[in-house]
Parts: sequence; C-alpha cells; structure tokens
Amino acid sequence: MQSSGGHILEVSDLSVGIESDAGMNLAVAALSLAISAGETFALVGESGSGKSMTALALLRLLPEAASMRTGRVRLGGTDLTRLPERDMRRIRGGEVGIIFQEPSTCLNPVLTIGAQLEETLRLHTSYRGAALRERAVRWLERVGIPEPERRLGDYPFQFSGGQKQRIMIAMALAAEPRLLIADEPTTALDVTVQNQILELLADIQRELGLAILLITHDLAVVKKVARHVALMRHGKIVELRDAEGFFADPRHPYARELLAAIPSLDRRRRPDTAADSGEPVLEVRDLTVSYVKRRSILRRSTAAEVLRGVGFSLYAGETLALLGGSGCGKTTAAKALIGLLDDQAVVGGEVRLHGASVKGVKGAALKAMRRHVQIVFQDPYASLDPRMPVGEILAEGMAALRPEWSPAERERRALSLLDQVGLPGDAVRRYPHEFSGGQRQRIAIARALAVEPSVLVCDEPTSALDVSVQAQILDLLQSLQESLRLACLFITHNFGVVEYMADRIAIMHEGRIVEEGSARDVLSSPRHPQTKALLAAVPRL
Repeated sequence: MQSSGGHILEVSDLSVGIESDAGMNLAVAALSLAISAGETFALVGESGSGKSMTALALLRLLPEAASMRTGRVRLGGTDLTRLPERDMRRIRGGEVGIIFQEPSTCLNPVLTIGAQLEETLRLHTSYRGAALRERAVRWLERVGIPEPERRLGDYPFQFSGGQKQRIMIAMALAAEPRLLIADEPTTALDVTVQNQILELLADIQRELGLAILLITHDLAVVKKVARHVALMRHGKIVELRDAEGFFADPRHPYARELLAAIPSLDRRRRPDTAADSGEPVLEVRDLTVSYVKRRSILRRSTAAEVLRGVGFSLYAGETLALLGGSGCGKTTAAKALIGLLDDQAVVGGEVRLHGASVKGVKGAALKAMRRHVQIVFQDPYASLDPRMPVGEILAEGMAALRPEWSPAERERRALSLLDQVGLPGDAVRRYPHEFSGGQRQRIAIARALAVEPSVLVCDEPTSALDVSVQAQILDLLQSLQESLRLACLFITHNFGVVEYMADRIAIMHEGRIVEEGSARDVLSSPRHPQTKALLAAVPRL
C-alpha cells in the first residue's frame, strides 16, 4: 500500500558512510526526498556526488565498505530498512526495478539474454512455459531489439553497448514494478533509441502509475521528462525544485554552473576549419568487416556483413565525428582501424597511417602503430584492469610504447595527466573500483593520452561524464589538438558534443557512411533521411 502522503517512495535523513584507511567518510549526507505514483524525479549532479550510492542504499545493495548510518526508506507503507534479506530479494526486481549504469558488468556473460530475462519473469511473475518466453520476446521488442525471438539465444557480447542497455531496461521493467530506479538509463543510447526509451517509460508510467527515480547528468533529458529535480553535490542535495523552476531560474551557483557548461554550437570556441590541404594522418578506403557464421558439416558457412565500404580521411588537428544509431557499425569501424577485432572477423579494404598501410600488421609493426593511434573505449570499467592501481595502468602503456622515458618521467607524466583530467594525485595508488563511472572514464582518457599519440579514437568518451567534467575533457582535447596537432575520430551520439567539437561529420547507417560534410553544413542542412531522423530526436534545453 502507499504511505499516508500518497508517495510510492519516501526517503528521510539518509546518510551513507564509507570506511577507508583515513576513517569514515560520508558519501551521502542527510538526504530526503519523496516520489509519487506516475512521477519522474530526477537526481542530478557531478560524477562522485553520491547519486549512484543513493540508489544502492535504497535497495540495500551497498558495497562492503559502505553502510547506512542514518535514515529511513519507505516503499509505500513498508520500511525497507527493517526488512529481512529474504523479503528484500522479493522487493528487488519485483516491487522495485533498477537499471544500472554499466550494462556490460551487470549482464552475465555466460548466459543468453533470454535466460536472464526469463529468470526475472520466473522469480517475480506467474508466467511459465510458452507464456514466459512470449513475454520475454515482447519485452525485447518493446525496447527496440530487432528480431527479438531469434536474439533471445544470443549472448551479451553479441550486442552493441546501446543494445545491452536496452536489454537491461527490459529486465528492469519485466515484472512491472511500482518504482524504477534508473541510473543513467540512456547514457549508451543514440538519440533515436533514447527517444524511444523515454516514450516507452512514459507509456508504462501512464499504464501502471510507475514512479521513476532518474539518476542522470543529461539535463536535456531531465527537462523533457522530470517533474522534480534534486541537485546533489558532495553527498548533499543543494537544490530541490520543480523542473520548470529549476531550468527557468536556478538558485544555487552550482546549478547555474552546470547549465552554463552544456556544450552547443553557440558555445563552440574552435573556428570552423577547412580540410587540411596536406596528406591525411589517417586514411580509410573501402573498409569492410564481416563475421563468418559456422554451420554444421552439412550446411555451408555464411558471412554477416557489419561494415560495407566505409571510407574517410582524418587530418592533423581536426575532429571527425562518426555518428549513427546503435549497432550501425561505429565501434566495429574503430576496432578495425587499430586491429582489435577477433579472429572471426574478416576485414577488407585499406587503412593508411601517415601514408603507410597498417591493416593487418602484426608484432613490432602493430606495436609501432599503437604508439601513434590510441583509443578510449565506451565502457571504462571493462577496459581498466581491476587488479592494477591507476598509477600502474597509466605507466604500463608508457613503458611498452615509450621506453625512452625513465620511471621518474613516467610518474611525473601520470600525475600531470590525472591533474589535467580532474583527478587528485592520490588516485595513482587507488584501484578502478574505488572510482565512480565518470571518474573511471577520465582515467581511461588519461591512459590513452599518456603516450602522446597523433590519432585519438574516442568511442563515446564523455557518455559517462557529467556536463561540468565533460566540458573540462572537451576543452582538454581541444587544447591538445591545438598544441600537438592531434587528430581525433570522435564516435558519439551526443549532438551537443558534436556541435562543440566536430570540424566534420560522417553519418553511418547499416554499415555505410550515408552523409559526410562540414559540421555546420550537416547540422544545418541535413540531406539523408537518417541524418534528419537523428537531429529530430535530439532533446534540447
């Protein structure tokens, strides 16, 4: 049942402490909020402000070093802080669904996504047998997974980052909970799919009276869907307003700072540049990638095409933005460029770096190539070794690719890089799990820049960052481009970032580049229907 005030969720005086060698630190301090049926309540703030820790505390999923110090959490008339763990397992996934920030670490890699989705339905609903499978197919279809019945038998690694996020959303909603805690639910999604998911959530809210606690740094999404906004900083709520008032007249200085940091074409500080008349740093011609699907002895193998004749040039000091829907082949193109595809991939075409062919290079030639081309991956948690402290993570690449630097020089550069990306010097002694999602992405960016490459491939490098840190990273990348003539291939779905950063834009669709031109021309006068569809779906402040 609901509480006397008509709220689905009531949180009062919530404080969460984290034990460390330095003692007890409060990650969340005296937090109070309430969410009604059918309402979307947005919790926003910078990376590390305590947003995700709040979500974990509500469901009693805090890490071992953290504990709830004070407070009450009521779901309807039930005090969750007093329930035995057996009853909490019924609440999690049944009464309350949660979408975690990093789907790659939340999906079981050895189980099909069908098995994982059906497990949720089996535990929390009465569906069984054929009806259970039919329900699983329906949820995959609702969140936009093509060929849902066939893809139930696929494993997480067979899906793109955005598709994995959609699967997580389906699992969270499958049992039709009363409350959905959504921790960055649209971070990995392109704008068209993001729009579909937001509309889906709105439909389910109307149908079920679903209450949503939305944890995000995307203020344009907040303005579109939220009724109330709570702004967190250093574990405390510093402003709690209705959404209309928050965006029309932010009161707290930090709120004004966040809104001023959102990238856009109007705030672009780099001039429009024409293509360099010299030789391109990176040149891609007719790049193709296909995966061989092996059949039984009696059936022939077939090849599934992922890239179909992709070509572009990248010049020193410029940024080429590669845009497109989730699953269109953007990340595959990035991996093909630097030889990171597995042995089942068949790669064709030509890739030239500083005029020399690098497609398919091995051994010393591959090592030399990676001295000049580095990549920042979409998922920082999966790309950082959890057993190594940050200092060793940064030094490892420098030791392998820049052996002329002494250990002292590597240490000095590591500290300087951490400062540049907004992390404290003591981060060198800490491990990846001790940082928030946005902080881990900053570490990944520092690692890529450590060997001073001439080409930086960025696969959604700011998707996990709040707008203030995102602005720091974008300005850092721009200053590096100006000082080092760094060429940047920027894969993203954030059009604000594209407007602020890109010199040229290439639009991908179904494995091909369907439109290419200067950033201003593509954004102001799109020609291809896919480009028009992407621009039409962009949420705006």
